Amino acid sequence: MLKIIKRYWLTISSPSKYYSLGFLSLGGFVMGIIFWGGFNTGMELTNTETFCTSCHENIYEELQSTIHFTNRSGVRAICSSCHVPHEWTDKIARKMQASKEVWAWVTGTINTPEKFEARRRTLAENEWHRLKANDSLECRNCHEFEYMDFTWQSERAAQQHSTALMSGEKTCIDCHKGIAHKLPDMTGVEGF
Repeated sequence: MLKIIKRYWLTISSPSKYYSLGFLSLGGFVMGIIFWGGFNTGMELTNTETFCTSCHENIYEELQSTIHFTNRSGVRAICSSCHVPHEWTDKIARKMQASKEVWAWVTGTINTPEKFEARRRTLAENEWHRLKANDSLECRNCHEFEYMDFTWQSERAAQQHSTALMSGEKTCIDCHKGIAHKLPDMTGVEGF
């Protein structure tokens, strides 16, 4: 066994006897493109509504009754619009975090509506903390204070949005919890 390892090490650590450096470089470049293409394709597939709803069917049903699903302008948010950052590095970090959610579904922690409901508050709070920490970045990909016409908003909404804009202390998720999903039991949460 030791002989095989030594022979293998000598082969990979010595210059190529059969292939030119150019061929090896070109081969590495082509393999890199294939890997990158496969990686990006996989990333995009996991951003589709079909992928998300393969596990989160009950959440999808909730979304269908909200303004983010059907509205007067025809603009529709899908799961990744709100739950996946658009910038590449932030997207990769979020995908790594989401792997824990996939693992929880695979291992049976949240794979039934009953189990999901039992953990809904924890899952929601995790998402609220994430959105608070990134200043509701995913919301602001579509909704920007600078472009809001407060005259088209209700008096209360205009007051809140203009105050939030001036103070900079609040972010979207502070007021808009449950905008696209049913709120969990909010017993003990300030403001509810």
